[in-house]
Amino acid sequence: MHRTCVTWILAALLCIGLVGCGSASPTPPAPTPTPDPTPDPAASPSPAMPAVPQAFAIRVVDADTGRGVPLVELKTSNNILYYTDSNGYIAFQEPGLMDQDVFFQVTSHGYSYPKDMFNLPSVTIRVYPGGEKVLRIHRDNIAERLYRLTGQGIYRDSVLLGKPVPIRDPLLNARVAGQDSTHAIVYRDKLFWIWGDTTPVFHLLGNFRVTAATSALPGQGGLPPETGVDYTYFTRPDGFAKQMVPVLPGDPNLVWIGSLMTAEDDSGAERLFCSYTTLHGLGKDVEAGVMAYNDEAMEFDERYPFDMSEDWKLPRGSATRYEDGGTAYWIFSHPWSVVRVEDDIDAITDQGRYEYFTCLEPGARYEGRNSRVERNGEGQVVWGWKKDTQVLAQDQELILVRNGLLSEEEARFQLRDADSGKPVKYHAGSIRWNDYRGKWILIGNQAGGDSSFLGEVWFAEADDPTGPWGPAKKILTHTKYSLYNPIHHPFFDQEGGRIIYFEGTYSTMFEGSPATPWYDYNQVLYRLDLGDDRLMFGDPPPG
Repeated sequence: MHRTCVTWILAALLCIGLVGCGSASPTPPAPTPTPDPTPDPAASPSPAMPAVPQAFAIRVVDADTGRGVPLVELKTSNNILYYTDSNGYIAFQEPGLMDQDVFFQVTSHGYSYPKDMFNLPSVTIRVYPGGEKVLRIHRDNIAERLYRLTGQGIYRDSVLLGKPVPIRDPLLNARVAGQDSTHAIVYRDKLFWIWGDTTPVFHLLGNFRVTAATSALPGQGGLPPETGVDYTYFTRPDGFAKQMVPVLPGDPNLVWIGSLMTAEDDSGAERLFCSYTTLHGLGKDVEAGVMAYNDEAMEFDERYPFDMSEDWKLPRGSATRYEDGGTAYWIFSHPWSVVRVEDDIDAITDQGRYEYFTCLEPGARYEGRNSRVERNGEGQVVWGWKKDTQVLAQDQELILVRNGLLSEEEARFQLRDADSGKPVKYHAGSIRWNDYRGKWILIGNQAGGDSSFLGEVWFAEADDPTGPWGPAKKILTHTKYSLYNPIHHPFFDQEGGRIIYFEGTYSTMFEGSPATPWYDYNQVLYRLDLGDDRLMFGDPPPG
């Protein structure tokens, strides 16, 4: 036994009288006076702690554009992490590290920084109160990261540094800390935005019945899209985002909506509609169909439930209005644009009016190698809009190709990397018409990419919203981090559609990496120049 332990045991036994000490009843020694634990300040003055110094500004900018880059990580030699805000700023104010040479590793998804002699992307900066240092980072991504749209602290460091910020609420809006996937549409001369599950700053659980906001259009009181978006949220009395779908008897706890559509009623007034799904937990759908928005109540309170026995029949994903043969339709990308309905309220709310783009025989269902592909008298496959006929997913179409029921030339959904020729498994995104390219363009993420499960975003184009979709180009990559449900906002397009804007949900949910402070589970906006030489594959844009 260790000697110190023996000493303590003997002392304890002496105190309780179990061990003798040469006398039956020893006289205890006189107590030693206990010193006053509170020293007299006048007798022993303590040195004052230094005041917190003014912050040192570190700004990371795109080497090509000079614009501040958000979501850049700077890590010190002792693993303190900092992240640039939406202006590209970090307010460095670390006690003990001011007036020092401080080492930082500089990393960011899809960006690269010069490496040192040890092959580390790094820089050593002399930091001091009130100083500033600009770092130039190279963008490897084709798309440019602009700013975070949602959550707390969007311009946190800029505010700490006293720098100008572009939006009304740069630190906190509607008490929102995080927001899942978004959809937006022009409705009654404003932009109407919706999001899925929304986390507040005051609890881990928040709004699971849809969050919404409006904003002014660019050029009509709104900010230019490269600058920012000022959301006016629908809120409850305590200031947090209100539930946009009221609770009905027997409702489950979750409601997700999407596929925003507008249509005129009999009086000529514009109405707003959406697809919806109610769920008991993730993946347990209870009800689905279409909802109508009530402008007076400011909520989606009118439901049109659809038959859910065959999931492919439901309108889901992003919706886009287009014309075919002189008739206006809403077409839905989930993920392919193979479900549509006429732009008419009676049609939108009637599941029997929906049509499905497929190569199967009218009324047929997908049956693997036994599927019945429709062909005309000359043996040509008949792709077309049909009633009550199942659409094909990408992997289902591939099975038809591998079994000789379709040739590779007859397939429409087999995305391939324009550089390597490797197949790209498309997960989700949006499909919109683009005037500059003169084609329909797809912005979507890949399932099971090289660097992340849902973090690699691709661009592709086609002559028709239904395809066939040709080669694809990777425009964004994230390392072990997702940017899922990317969506292109055509109301932000500039220069005749040459410059487009899209956003996605930045989240570690499907990756398992440590969550990025402030940014995780929020929306991040990107800009893409469709005139970029790296996107010039296939036919050149007209003109």
